[in-house]
Amino acid sequence: MPYNTEEIKKIEAKWQEVWQERGTFKVDMDADKEKYYVLEMFPYPSGKIHMGHVRNYTIADVIARFKMAQGFSVLHPMGYDAFGQPAENAAIKHDTDPAKWTYACIDQMRTELKRMGFSYDWDRELATCDKEYYRWNQWIFLKMAECGLAYKKASPVNWCPSCETTLANEEVIQGECWRCKSEVTQKDLEQWYLKITQYNEKLLEDLKQLEYWPARVIAMQENWIGKSYGVNIHFKLKGEGDVITVFTTRPDTIFGATYVVLAPEHPLVEGLIKGAENEREIRKFIDEVAKETRSARVTGEAGKGGVFTGRTAVNPVNGEAIPIWIADYVLMEYGTGAIMSVPTHDQRDFLFAKEHGLPMRIVISDPQNPEMTVKNMACAYEEEGALVNSAQFDGVNSDEAIEAIGKWMEQEGTGEMTVHWRLRDWLISRQRYWGTPIPFIYCDACGTVPVPEGQLPVELPENIKITGEGGSPLDHCAEFIHVACPKCGAQARRETDTMATFFDSSWYYLRYCSPKDGGNVFDKAEAAYWMTVDQYIGGIEHAILHLLYSRFFTKFFKDLGLVDFDEPFHRLLTQGMVLKDGEVMSKSKGNTVDPDSIIAKYGADSLRLCILFAAPPEDQLEWSNGAVEGAWKFLNRIWNLVEKRYKAVAQGSDAPLGGQDKDLERDRNATIKKVTEDIAEGYKFNTAISSMMILMNKVDKYKVEEGSDQAQGVLNRTVGSIVLLLSPFAPHICEELWQKMGGQEASVVEVPWPQYSEEALKQDTVQIIAQVNGKLRGKFDIGVESSEEEVKELVLADKKIQEFVQNKPVKKFIYVPRRLVNLVV
Repeated sequence: MPYNTEEIKKIEAKWQEVWQERGTFKVDMDADKEKYYVLEMFPYPSGKIHMGHVRNYTIADVIARFKMAQGFSVLHPMGYDAFGQPAENAAIKHDTDPAKWTYACIDQMRTELKRMGFSYDWDRELATCDKEYYRWNQWIFLKMAECGLAYKKASPVNWCPSCETTLANEEVIQGECWRCKSEVTQKDLEQWYLKITQYNEKLLEDLKQLEYWPARVIAMQENWIGKSYGVNIHFKLKGEGDVITVFTTRPDTIFGATYVVLAPEHPLVEGLIKGAENEREIRKFIDEVAKETRSARVTGEAGKGGVFTGRTAVNPVNGEAIPIWIADYVLMEYGTGAIMSVPTHDQRDFLFAKEHGLPMRIVISDPQNPEMTVKNMACAYEEEGALVNSAQFDGVNSDEAIEAIGKWMEQEGTGEMTVHWRLRDWLISRQRYWGTPIPFIYCDACGTVPVPEGQLPVELPENIKITGEGGSPLDHCAEFIHVACPKCGAQARRETDTMATFFDSSWYYLRYCSPKDGGNVFDKAEAAYWMTVDQYIGGIEHAILHLLYSRFFTKFFKDLGLVDFDEPFHRLLTQGMVLKDGEVMSKSKGNTVDPDSIIAKYGADSLRLCILFAAPPEDQLEWSNGAVEGAWKFLNRIWNLVEKRYKAVAQGSDAPLGGQDKDLERDRNATIKKVTEDIAEGYKFNTAISSMMILMNKVDKYKVEEGSDQAQGVLNRTVGSIVLLLSPFAPHICEELWQKMGGQEASVVEVPWPQYSEEALKQDTVQIIAQVNGKLRGKFDIGVESSEEEVKELVLADKKIQEFVQNKPVKKFIYVPRRLVNLVV
């Protein structure tokens, strides 16, 4: 029977049904087994899976199946990050309800995931848009409010006056609303925040526990939390009592500060520019900056725009009046929203000063360029050196001057040594429908009142018309808004903001431990058994926010006494992107490959094997249609091997193996060892698959004489080992082949992982190469215990070697044991 498209479809459908009917991957706590929790970052349910999903989930599936075979109790769940703006956009586009759209997409996605043969415990499936899930979002939020971690304050948002709605940064295209093309403005709204900054120190310190996270991710987390030691320096406005406070990590350069720059959002800006000669110009600039994305301002993509306020501040160390500018590259959320600019020693300030003709002063000398002047500087000098033009600190090394000047300014009352954090409290309010309703009520008499726990969940109203205009749809739903105050019973109003979807994904890994628990956010005993997640897998794009928020939630849960660990994810793998023609697969680029089309022709096993063989998990993967055909051909070889050469034999003899039998047995054991180590130590799936291919080549050359039960037994053992080793990678075909080979187990999943024998790995002989004057002249099989003299005698006695030696004296005999000999003549 050929392993063709029709047969592949039958086999894969058969085993997917078997797994489902038997509950093969259903798992419960088992005190007699060591647990292993493998988890992929759950997907947004867009309907169809793409190659990025295939790669991520196949990697996790191999790990899960490998651990099952090793005897672990494996938790491998799947769910959907189902709330969010894309569903609202789809509802507008297709004139449908977000819930109907989302659940239809979930149904489609579930079908496609099952078609890939992933080993999920489907009984634990969850979706964050289920009220059984978001009820606990609301419970967590109320607990955070009780602990002072949830609060409201005014903050600016992107606002489309035409659509009368807020916009995410990515919805602002060149300053315009993506939908109606109206000019976007900034508007202050009262919004909800979570005080993640209360956990600054723990979030930073506990990174030391994460020894199995990529160094790159740790660095990104450290930079985002951003603990900086420095000085708050006070610049008084000339002729006024107001003070601009600037935080700097480089107080050693204070004598070179030649201007001050404020963020357009700085609270002092309004007072500074009111009545200024160029007030209209300044306000126009501020309005233009409001249209820029935050990322463009940070990276400088928008240029180095700035405007002079017409006002000056006093440099506290030398009394010099220096201009106050407003610039787009300074953001309010960094430091104090104001910087002192030292253009000779900061490249960003250097470029801004050059562009706007601002003064510069060198205050750190370059020991490699003592003739350096402002005029001949091509860029800022940012290395260490001796201070100059710095009064009593002239000659002091700049590194030493950081502390010295900081202490001096503290004594003089012109500054304070302090610690600043880059991390800011987390804005979670969204003015949208499709999200978790924030469980608070506004009463004229009682103020802001939490929804009582017994009234949770606050459910989203159904069949809401989504237009994308007029603010949140919930603002227009009277049945949702109007409610009795839980305290006094008077008419009150519900909060209409919903939660950012990052809230949903910050604790879902805990809910998987007990997804059906109706009385608790999660079962403490189940969480104690399954957590922490042993292996977490997802894209590098989530290296900061999602992981940081999940760490924050875990620490909060520990403070509530719900868990006893500090970190949720023990080991982290960030898989590489899937490329085609050198670019990331994208619908907009027209370079996507539909997994369905590959599965229809080659089957899910071929796709899985191709994805795993093409590149190590952390690396980018360049898609190749030829590669998937190559994977299918390899599976074909294994299929034909079992069909044509596997033959049941009686119990083999105990006679010792020799010759080719012993060689193949050694190769079998060596392959088991190599594949086991490749999976367990660094997920080197490509080299593991390569080892199986090499063993297959040796099986193809192995001859079994008619009637030789011993040789047939050796072949059978080898074929069985290949099938078991391959089963995590290509599970459907391996299930079918194991059954064909007479496997008694209900599933290959129940078969223990193959073990290797160190004794079988030992070799009687080894092949060495022989060189004459460094050139290869022969190969020899020698006993592994052969002495150098024995090897020398064997090599020199060989006729071919004698032809190259030509009776010349051997000046030197070099022997590298078990590898080579080199005769120097």
